[in-house]
Amino acid sequence: MTRSATALPPGFGRLWTAQTVSSLGDGVSHAALPLLALTLTHDPMALAFVTAAGTLPWLLFGVLGGALVDRWDRRRTMWVMDAARAVLFAIPAAAAVLDVLSIPLLAAVAFLLGLGGLFFDTAATAYLPDLVGRDPALLERANTRLRATQTAASGFGGPPLGSALLALGRAVPLLADAVSFAFSALLVRSLPAASRTVSQTRESLLRQARAGASYVFRDRLLLGLALRPAVGNIAFVAVETILALFAHERLGIAAFGFGLLLTAEATGGLVGAGIASSLRRRIGTGAALTTTAAVEGLAILGLAVAPNPYVAGLALAVCGAGMGATMVLGPSLRQAIVPAHLMGRVASTSRMLAMCAAPFGAFLGGWLASAYGIRTPLYAAAGLLLTMTAVTSTMTNNRRVEAALRAAAAGTDGPGHLDSRSPVQEGAV
Repeated sequence: MTRSATALPPGFGRLWTAQTVSSLGDGVSHAALPLLALTLTHDPMALAFVTAAGTLPWLLFGVLGGALVDRWDRRRTMWVMDAARAVLFAIPAAAAVLDVLSIPLLAAVAFLLGLGGLFFDTAATAYLPDLVGRDPALLERANTRLRATQTAASGFGGPPLGSALLALGRAVPLLADAVSFAFSALLVRSLPAASRTVSQTRESLLRQARAGASYVFRDRLLLGLALRPAVGNIAFVAVETILALFAHERLGIAAFGFGLLLTAEATGGLVGAGIASSLRRRIGTGAALTTTAAVEGLAILGLAVAPNPYVAGLALAVCGAGMGATMVLGPSLRQAIVPAHLMGRVASTSRMLAMCAAPFGAFLGGWLASAYGIRTPLYAAAGLLLTMTAVTSTMTNNRRVEAALRAAAAGTDGPGHLDSRSPVQEGAV
């Protein structure tokens, strides 16, 4: 019996539960933090400052973080980061109780949370193939379950709960998120240790980081997979930065209604994750990724012209479906074709491009809203997404995907094979 025909390993259930609980806390803070910031200011640029702070760690430490994860024990990295973030949430909670909460404090906490997220997300991406194996179908099955439950927890349960908890007190949703991270840390610590695939060399951290980044940039498929979320993050963060204000001023939505609006996006995300495998089987991974990118751009355009909350919710649901399918297909493909000893660096390089683009999106959204009106960032975001779809469609097409999977199955060490260049070896840069 092949690996793809077997069940997912028992440890996957604990990882699945841990990320589901943590995602519920993320959903609470996703709704509560923008509303919490709105209690302090209605200045779009101040809101953009808080949003951008959470993404700055990827700009400053993204590639180096991946190199460190490839050196460290990935399971230990995950539970330590979750435990640290649980403690960190106590800071704004205490400030809220003492009535000293401020935009600079929220920005500082967002920065440190982002730093913890950098190490956790990179380690989790690299750990999954260690846990379930490198079979593409098995990875897709695991990512589908992770994405679906994360979407349900962070989208369905979290945002309305966050809005409701905020009504009980400004510190309450922050404490709820702290509890979710602490519980996740305990579960992750119980997971089986991954086998060590990292070579114990004296090579410098910077040299290893450069090798991982070069591995991505020399291959058009991996680069295309990285550019999509990078450009997409400019667009999505621009929308996210002003979404609470847009919902309040243009759609007449109150705090609890804003949580329901985010739930509509999560509904679409759940559907998208569920149909990702079927979409891939019907038209191929490359064509599916191009289709979902186009759907996202058109959905944001629909949000921009939405005359009422119902149309806005439908647009966000459609956008969420495109994002949900993408978040299953893209990571599963990358995990299947990248060698294990480079997985942390490749994952962090790809994520760094996406996260480094996010501050531009935050400030773009705030500036366009301040200068040209609250709907302008939505039009700009739709234009960026549709342009990105056209640019990356040839980089991630079916031919390139199939060639990369064949090379991985044959044991060829990855990128470069599509462009007739020799593979980049670790430390060769």
